[in-house]
Amino acid sequence: MPLKEINIFRRHGSQYVPDLRKVRLPEIFRGKPVIGHYITPAEGHLAMNLCPTGAVGLLPANPDADHGLYTIDLGKCVFCRECEFALPGKIRFTGDYKMATNVRERLVVVSGGDQPAGLDPGKVRKEIRSFFKHALKLRQVSAGGDNSTEMELNAAGNVNFDMGRYGIEFVASPRHADGIVITGPISENMAEALQICYDAIPTPKIIILAGTDAISSGIFSGSPALNRTFLNHHYVDLYVPGNPPHPLTFINGVLDLIGRL
Repeated sequence: MPLKEINIFRRHGSQYVPDLRKVRLPEIFRGKPVIGHYITPAEGHLAMNLCPTGAVGLLPANPDADHGLYTIDLGKCVFCRECEFALPGKIRFTGDYKMATNVRERLVVVSGGDQPAGLDPGKVRKEIRSFFKHALKLRQVSAGGDNSTEMELNAAGNVNFDMGRYGIEFVASPRHADGIVITGPISENMAEALQICYDAIPTPKIIILAGTDAISSGIFSGSPALNRTFLNHHYVDLYVPGNPPHPLTFINGVLDLIGRL
């Protein structure tokens, strides 16, 4: 092996991640946020005004409280950290990448709480863990995506993360798939293609929304160029937040969904 390649290997060390459940990511990673107990109305409104997608909000039950219960919706959050920069010490983005859930409401982080999102076992369809626990083939559909989430999903199968070791792989044809992973806000010109792809997958089939754009349409919310009616007619099995979501967020979420320890 040439000396240059040997030196690169020594500097980087082993790139393979042996345990995808216990990885500690570097501090630069923006994971699940934590909101402090005492945020004044002025501070809360500052954070809400800064948020480009309306992810920061106030619980309806406390509109006039001195210290309201403020929230961050991870399904809308683009993880820009502007709220953290404005309120240092009161809002903090942690290194927690295990944010995927099967309950949309669990993506809402409330001030004073630090509970993991996690899955609700009672809402996981029985056939998912019966059929797909040891092998799951997915068809990824970029429904108007910007290629950032798509790149992270590709990375989930590389030699570093190697989700294929659990039998989880992306396939080229929906007829060979057990479900779809939707990225992007679902543009009008992809709505029919998405439905055709979904119809081609054998039953039972899984639907996973990966990334802020797919979950809530993100910064494109309200755009007339979108057509998200597909989501009104089908049950979503897993929400994977992030802008884009980290490979570990996606992999751990899928492992939880299919029941792999």
